[in-house]
Amino acid sequence: MAGLFSTLRRPTNISSSNFQSSSVFASRFLYLLTVISVSLAVFAFVLQWRGGLPDPTTRWIPGDDPNEAGSKPVRLSSSSSGCADILGQSRTASFPYFRDWKFNFGSNLRPKISITTSTSAGLEQILPWMFYHKVIGVTNFFLFVEGKAASPNVSKVLKSIPGVRFIYRTKELEDVQAKSRIWNETWLAGFFYQPCNHELFVKQTLNMEMAIVMAREAGVDWIIHLDTDELMHPAGTSEYSLRRLLADIPEDVDMVIFPNYESSVERDDVKEPFSEVSMFKNNYDHLTKEMYFGNYKEATRGNPNYFLTYGNGKSAARVQDHLRPNGAHRWHNYMKSPKEIKLEEAAVLHYTYPKFSDLTSRRDRCGCKPTKEDVKRCFMLEFDRAAFIIASTLTEEEMLHWYREHVVWTDKTLIQKLIKKGILTRIYTPMAIVQGLKESGIFVSVIASAHRDIIKDESFSSAGNRNAPGYPHITDTFPRKMGRILEPQSTARKFVEFSKTDRQAIPPESPPGMDGIDLTVTKYLLKNSSS
Repeated sequence: MAGLFSTLRRPTNISSSNFQSSSVFASRFLYLLTVISVSLAVFAFVLQWRGGLPDPTTRWIPGDDPNEAGSKPVRLSSSSSGCADILGQSRTASFPYFRDWKFNFGSNLRPKISITTSTSAGLEQILPWMFYHKVIGVTNFFLFVEGKAASPNVSKVLKSIPGVRFIYRTKELEDVQAKSRIWNETWLAGFFYQPCNHELFVKQTLNMEMAIVMAREAGVDWIIHLDTDELMHPAGTSEYSLRRLLADIPEDVDMVIFPNYESSVERDDVKEPFSEVSMFKNNYDHLTKEMYFGNYKEATRGNPNYFLTYGNGKSAARVQDHLRPNGAHRWHNYMKSPKEIKLEEAAVLHYTYPKFSDLTSRRDRCGCKPTKEDVKRCFMLEFDRAAFIIASTLTEEEMLHWYREHVVWTDKTLIQKLIKKGILTRIYTPMAIVQGLKESGIFVSVIASAHRDIIKDESFSSAGNRNAPGYPHITDTFPRKMGRILEPQSTARKFVEFSKTDRQAIPPESPPGMDGIDLTVTKYLLKNSSS
């Protein structure tokens, strides 16, 4: 028995020894693989850091200049992964201005595109908005700021970004704008001396007039007026590029109209609209009349109109002699009727009341009374009037209930139906870009860099130099509510006669309503019955 057990134990010892040898070999092999992988990663990082290994999704061939003859971006393609759908309709996705997130375009990038805006928003809204537009090819920004945007901590960050020109809403600025020729002309006169939205409309127009001069000084080719709750959507281009889109516009075209799509939020707790909202309502100009009016009532959901706010889009103008603004939505020319075209795919994405807090923030910016009579004097669009009254008279719980009923889309069946009809659409590209920017750490880097400069300036200003050039006056940093109506410097206003090129300023306008189509049908029936 002892011999039997001894013969049985011997093979076991041999097997155990072999197993231990194999384990040691496997461990050493895995260790070797790990060392090699880490070494390669470190090597790649060093090359990337030194600039020797550019991002393959944005590498330009043969040179690094996207305008260099024969150069073109290398695109990542996808066949069945679904990634292409996230980055747009094309099966390839190219963002030629990502580079290494530095956005140093250089003066040779053509056409040069500028955006001008009037804003009181904070960094959480302006930074994603600005860098998104840098990604799609915008080079210059003319920011007319007040409120939070004019505070030292915010303004210091924004002014540190290349291509940004910063204009504070000061008494000096108002004195300059009080001498504008606009006050002596008729095309904007219908909006003078009225509060809230009308005052903002006049202010935006005066700012646009100054931005034209700045654009010419900067050698800019195209100028766009955009709010910081709007994103350009250059659909229909081979690469998702606003520069490419405008480069392809015929030279005799003076103005390009971008129809606007309106955000359709699906939650009442949205915090970052640009990276959380992907559903939009299509514009009337991008739908057939049958599709638009056939689904009008379901798409409106009891609201005053198809869109909550405006539906007449925004525009880009070619910078040229005698260019002038024509309200916040259009441009015009003092010497000719500009030739304009309307794009069939590209659009402006308008993030309309995407956050519940937008109800109260808009209310707090206007000092009007919450009555039906007074809101007509203060707001141009019906939904804005209703929202102001709701925010001024209801409790927060009642406001939330109203917001969910009139703004938030919760009916999944209706959503799917309207998506199939083309009324609603999913657009993921802006969300992907903003999320990519955020994950890259660029927002944190910009703020941190500016913060270091702020600390230096604070030590400098403590020596009694707070009135150094470029520092906003304290009284101008946080402006009053809209209520004191903008006025020209002279009280005796002189109007000029209309010329053949005059065109009244175009305000925000709602899309066509059912009243218009009903009137058309009635006229058609009367005409046929009489014949």
